Amino acid sequence: MTDNDNISEIRRSVQALCAEFPGAYWREKDSARAYPGEFVDALTKAGFLAALIPESYGGSGLKLDDAAVIMEEIQAAGCNGASAHAQMYIMNTLLKYGSEEQKQEYLPRIATGELRLQAFGVSEPTSGTDTLSLRTVAVRDGDEYVINGQKIWTSRAEYSDLMMLLARTTPREDVASKTEGLSIFLVDMRKVVGNGMTIKPIRTMMNHSTTEVFFDDMRIPASALIGEEGKGFRYILSGMNAERILIAAECIGDAKWFIKKATDYGSERNVFGRAIAQNQGVQFPIARCYAQMCAAELMVHHAAQVSDAGGNPGAEANMAKLLASEASWAAADMCVQTHGGFGFAEEYDVERKFREARLYTVAPISTNLILSYLAEHVLGLPRSY
Repeated sequence: MTDNDNISEIRRSVQALCAEFPGAYWREKDSARAYPGEFVDALTKAGFLAALIPESYGGSGLKLDDAAVIMEEIQAAGCNGASAHAQMYIMNTLLKYGSEEQKQEYLPRIATGELRLQAFGVSEPTSGTDTLSLRTVAVRDGDEYVINGQKIWTSRAEYSDLMMLLARTTPREDVASKTEGLSIFLVDMRKVVGNGMTIKPIRTMMNHSTTEVFFDDMRIPASALIGEEGKGFRYILSGMNAERILIAAECIGDAKWFIKKATDYGSERNVFGRAIAQNQGVQFPIARCYAQMCAAELMVHHAAQVSDAGGNPGAEANMAKLLASEASWAAADMCVQTHGGFGFAEEYDVERKFREARLYTVAPISTNLILSYLAEHVLGLPRSY
């Protein structure tokens, strides 16, 4: 089977699965602010959430570019991959830097769905995307670490068994470089929730299952450390690149959904005796969004292919996320405008997807920080922050 055949089969399989979860399912979950557990279980059973786990550990052994196709198709079908996407990109850190013992212990059970790896504890209320200024600390005490601090925007913490956690193990003033002294831990949440870990949900404009997490003298075994102590920031960078690429792929899927929704509605809706899409004032914005989406899609797959080839896709991942999130948001705005008043009616799903799409020019990294990265690291301009 060629790569193109493989990707076509992935698209067909994801489309068939998503057809079992129509708009009514998502509207119900959105209204109740409920986690789409049935959808996540279906993705797991079909092997999609184990896409990046090597076959030797029970996964599918696919490439990042294949995983991007999975996430794109989920969104293009009107579903919400945010309920599950973290499992793919968090996996990157465990695969690259975890010990063989850690991989053997966790990866097969993640692949079967016995364990969920959905929570990524990085952002904090006082530091936001200034990761190097985080205040959560982990202090070695014999064969354990004692953790104190707080994380915010830790989505799916209530529905995950495992959390990838970034904490400072050496005070910032005691390291030669500010990128040193941070460590990554794989925390078994089943053992610490209510025993040093407290989770508080945050209600937001979209049903994203996000939370604050508090650590009060939380004890975890030293074996939870991934890789070498103090090297955690470097470890998570590859995971962050994968995160940006996969979320960019979701944005492409969203843009495709909005464009199709607007195209179908514009062709069917008759005002003044003709389809509204016959008017250039309606069709031109749709066509422009399509062109913008196609350009962004090329960058997304280019970034994934750079990663799959073993390169450093830092610039490409950031550009993919920037372009795709802006294409998605432009398409969302256009779709509401095309629908007029019906764009605000829940039954059309446009307003739900509109709210969901707004997130990605802000998270997991804001547009301004991407532009700062490109200015400094690609164009060689002076650092602005």
